[in-house]
Amino acid sequence: MSPVSGAFLDEEARVLVLALRELRADLARVRPTADVVALATELELVQAEIAGTGSVTSRRLARLWEAIAEAHTVVGVLASGAAFVEAMERLGALSQRPPTGHTPPGPSTSSDDDEWPEPE
Repeated sequence: MSPVSGAFLDEEARVLVLALRELRADLARVRPTADVVALATELELVQAEIAGTGSVTSRRLARLWEAIAEAHTVVGVLASGAAFVEAMERLGALSQRPPTGHTPPGPSTSSDDDEWPEPE
């Protein structure tokens, strides 16, 4: 899916806006590091863009994903952060996420036989 747009009345869009508001409120209660302030600013800009136009541009989404990646430590421990990322993924905004250069967590493809229990 391309940028979030159209009639912003569907359920997924409402969930995204609610999650955005919750994450902004939670960020206001944590220590304001540079990453937290940058993320809060991007969230505010996204919310203003949605309110003004009913959509979010792909450029704005890319900047938001960058801010989320920079503040990943805080976002990862906030339930509202997880809910917001999940809402973005459901809405299709994940396709706007810039590559991070990190591999996803999970089992390694290397040969470490003691990592896995033997099948019974």
